[in-house]
This record gives sequence, C-alpha cells and structure tokens, in this order.
Amino acid sequence: MSGFPILSLMLAVPLIAALACLFLQAKAARSVALIATLVNLALGVVLWMNYDIGGAQWQFTERLEIFSGFSWALGIDGIALLLIMLSVFLMPICIGASHAIEKRVGEYMAAFLLVETLMLGVFMAQDIYLFYMFFEAGLIPMYLIIGIWGGADRIYASYKFFLYTLLGSVLMLVAMLWMVHTAGTTDVPTLMAYNFDSKAQTWLWLAFFASFAVKMPMWPVHTWLPAAHVQAPTAGSVILAGVLLKMGGYGFIRYALPMFPEASAYFAPLIWGLSMAAVVITSLIALVQSDMKKLIAYSSVAHMAIVTLGLFAFNVQGLEGSMMVMLSHGLVSGALFLCVGVIYDRLHTREISRYGGLAINMPRYALFFLLFTMASIGLPGTSGFVGEFLSLGGVYQISTWAAFVGTTGIILGAAYMLYLYRRVVFGEQKNADAAAMPDLYVRELLMVVPLALAVLWMGIYPESFIAPMRADIAALDARLARAKPAGDSAVTLGKAMPAQAQAAAHGGSH
Repeated sequence: MSGFPILSLMLAVPLIAALACLFLQAKAARSVALIATLVNLALGVVLWMNYDIGGAQWQFTERLEIFSGFSWALGIDGIALLLIMLSVFLMPICIGASHAIEKRVGEYMAAFLLVETLMLGVFMAQDIYLFYMFFEAGLIPMYLIIGIWGGADRIYASYKFFLYTLLGSVLMLVAMLWMVHTAGTTDVPTLMAYNFDSKAQTWLWLAFFASFAVKMPMWPVHTWLPAAHVQAPTAGSVILAGVLLKMGGYGFIRYALPMFPEASAYFAPLIWGLSMAAVVITSLIALVQSDMKKLIAYSSVAHMAIVTLGLFAFNVQGLEGSMMVMLSHGLVSGALFLCVGVIYDRLHTREISRYGGLAINMPRYALFFLLFTMASIGLPGTSGFVGEFLSLGGVYQISTWAAFVGTTGIILGAAYMLYLYRRVVFGEQKNADAAAMPDLYVRELLMVVPLALAVLWMGIYPESFIAPMRADIAALDARLARAKPAGDSAVTLGKAMPAQAQAAAHGGSH
C-alpha cells in the first residue's frame, strides 16, 4: 500500500456519493448510499489486512501542505484503525435500517454519507486544525438528521444536541491556537510528544475536557443524549451511539492524556468521581424508564463512564479495557437500537408496556435481542465482558473504591436490561396488535446477523482486536508513567499525587 492514498480515498467515496444522492430519486439514492458504504467497508478490510502490527506507529500517512500552519495530514495507528473499522462496519447497516424514511430520501442519504466522511476524518487527522474541522463539522449533518427526520420533539432535541456539543468545543479551539503558537507545529504526533508547562497544562486540559466530556457524554453534561436518541430515526441512534460518542473517548486517548499527562493525573480524581456518579445515577434512571430508547440511552452513559474510569487508571490494562468497551458498546448499543427500531416500525411505539410475549410470535427476534442484551450486561463469551473485565481490573490497581462502584454498574446493568427483556419478550400477550407482529424479515436479518457475529467474535477471540493497538497503548502508558497517580493511599478528591512523588515522600519505599 506504500504511496497509495487509501485514507483520502475512504474520505472521498462517501463524500462523492453524498453529492450524487442530492440529485437522485429515492430508490437510486438508497442504492448509491449502500454501494458507497459497502465500498468503504471493503477499503476498511484492505486497510486492516495491510496494517503492520509491530511496524511503525503511524502508517498510511499522507501529507500535503495547504498553507503555512495547515496541512492535509492523514495517518493512523492501531487505535484509530479499530475505530475506523467500527465506523465502516456500522454504516451499511445504518443505510439498511433507513427503509422507513420516505420524505427527502436523497438529502437523508447525503447527510448520512457526510457523517461517515467527517467521523472517519476525526480518526485519520494528523493536523490538529484538520481534526478540529472534522470534529466540529460532524455536528451539522447529525443536527439535520435529528431535526428533519426525527420524532415529534425533534427541533428541541436537535438544538440541544448542537448547542451542548458546540459550546464545549469553542474552548478547545482557543487551547489549540495557544498550543500551536507555543510548540510551533500543528502536527499531532509532534504535539503528543511535546512537554507543555505543567501550569499551562491545567488550563489546556480543562479546555479539551469541556469538549470531550460533552461528546462522550459524561455526567452531568449528558442530558442532550436521551433527547437526541429518542427523537432520532433508528439509523441516527445507531450511528450516534455506535461511533459519534466514541469521538470523546478517542479525544481523551489521542489528545488530553498524552499531551497533558500531569494535568490528567491531577484531575483523575475528578474524573473518577464523575464516572462513579454516572455509573450509579444513570443506571438507576435507566431502571425506571418506560421508553425503550431512553433506557438504552441512559445505559450508554453508564457504559461510557466505565470507559473514562479505565482511561484515567493510567495503566495498560485500563487503557486497553476502555478501548474494548468502546468497540463493544459501538456494536451492542447499535444493535439494541436496531432491535428497538424493528418493533417500532411494526407498532409505532417505544412504550415497553405495549409489548410482551414476543417470544411466541417473534422467536428469531427474541434470540438476537437476548444475545445483545447479554452482551450489554457483559456475559463471558460476548464482547461486553472483555472490555469491562480489563477496565475494572485496571481501575482496581489504582482505586479499590472506584472499581467497586464501577462493578455495581454491571449489577445494575443486569437489572435494567433483564427487566426490559422480560417485559418485552416474555410474559403473556396482552395486546393483539403486538401478538400479530411478524418475525424478522430477511432484510432485517441481514442487519442483525453481522452484528451478532461481531459481538461473538470479539467475546471469543479478543486478541484480534487488542493486538493492533497493543503497541500504541504501551507507548501511551510510557508517556503517562511520569505522572501516574499512586492509588487510594495517595489520592484525595481534587489532587492526585504522582507515584514518583509519593515514593519520595515515603523514602522511596512505595
């Protein structure tokens, strides 16, 4: 692949298809969108097969100077590779799940293809300004998808989504301008290795945190997510939960942690506190929901809290676990929203009380829904187990209490997911219209079967996902080593003493 601009090609394919869809009739637009996303999936497979595990950290690099201080600079490491694969895998499924869209189909498909280009750009960008452009521009098509093709309260939800995520990112842009002025470069790998002044790191970290925390979303700035999910069309929810939330986690891994290690250690207790609160509070809120989409949306906040716990554990196990949780959550939450969409298309309601006994008339649906429910809970043998086990194992090494509270999230997760499944799939059939619903169509099977296989693959053979990112996680861990928090005995909320300082305070006996 040397010299072949495969990353630029992967950005160009959906963008060109999006422009074409604007001028096509509905049926042709659907076909073009599906073909474009399948082509990108094929290119993603080529990327995966040609990625050299154990080779250079940055591969498939491209650089073109646009003007002084700004470059079209692309490249990926193992972390970006996995998130790119998640994106291109979910996109054809999203196009397939959009059959219920009947108005302005060409514009809808164009918006979705534009989302694909922009979210892939986030993971590929190696110029910090280019990253910001992709990161922010992704708001626009998602705003349109929710605001035009969403539910009854779509306008409120779309404005809330846009304003929350935009306001958080304005501070990040100011921080980027200062960083480029200080370091004299916009190159992301160079900035990752640059040692910013520890006092400046505090303010820079807070600026980046304002953006990434909203995007994840972290508690208490998560309130835009349930509204966006409930109002978004099925495919919008799939891509929002599957990939767009992962941009926040990717931002922490690529920017906040390696560029500001001392500040990250200083604020680690804050992250742990917010994450522990999120795990418990949002899980309890999920437990009392009557709307299926809202329940899964709150479960997403709880799962992403386990991601932030693992990231700020400052060890290889926690970092690898966080990446695995993000990948698993992308598959599982996308699949769960797809399952909700299947029965919503038949009955046009998401109220849990309107269903019941679906195992009788929809046995295939009940089987796949059960698999994704178990994966969400973290059943061994599914994708959910691996990431949560590694994350909480990494967290335990640094804070017993944080690991304990994180584990309660798994217990509560089992409670609300099994409660949901029992009320929808088991019990007696009280509503004749729900009892008359047909089982999965072939088109729907073509969407859920690949997701089911991916969930089982990740659960049974996680090494194939961990291997590409192992060297990059190890490099990040080495970068963080000098600022690593020492653990429960050295941590107070608001201040985490670095391990080296703690060792010195105890005469080197740490």
